[in-house]
Amino acid sequence: MSGAFLAGVVAGYGVAIPVGAIAILILGLSARTSFGVGAAAALAVATADGLYAAVAALGGASLAGVIAPIAGPLRVIAAVVLFALAVHGFWRTWAAHRAREAPTARGGRGMGTPGRAYAALLGLTLLNPTTVLYFVALVLGRPDTADAGLLPAVSFVAGVFLASASWQLLIAGGGTVVGRALTGPRGRLITGVLSSVLIAALAVAALLPG
Repeated sequence: MSGAFLAGVVAGYGVAIPVGAIAILILGLSARTSFGVGAAAALAVATADGLYAAVAALGGASLAGVIAPIAGPLRVIAAVVLFALAVHGFWRTWAAHRAREAPTARGGRGMGTPGRAYAALLGLTLLNPTTVLYFVALVLGRPDTADAGLLPAVSFVAGVFLASASWQLLIAGGGTVVGRALTGPRGRLITGVLSSVLIAALAVAALLPG
């Protein structure tokens, strides 16, 4: 049981630590809105990682064959969603800068509330098929997780969730610090535009082969 939990912790950090579009989204949300919104987004990512870990632990090798044929279309969908988020974020940042107001003034729209941020990040993270394939490979390489029953699988999933949540919340906290340091209109403009540009670049990268 403890071995499966530790394996989950290692796997959770392994999938969470590399900086990608999701981390940039969480960082940008926290910087432009509040830690509450960023934390909701962070927990959504951890929830998706935990769900994928559970599917991998309970489903085993059969999942790889099911997911592989649709990995390409899912990657395209994820890229489209990322690009749309980049455009929307840039538009809101520029409009707020022109109006001399904080981007959170329209908090009921987009991802400006914890509930909306949670739903958006959960859906976006679930669009990444490589995450479940990553967990499938790890599970198949550990007999204590794949073959020993329900309890080790639950321990593995708990480890993944806690590791992912701790890292994503750290990113959200970092975004809050950045947001407080850049409280002026120009600072908000810089962080908003930079976040949108990086997300758009990652959307393009998601469409590239390899």
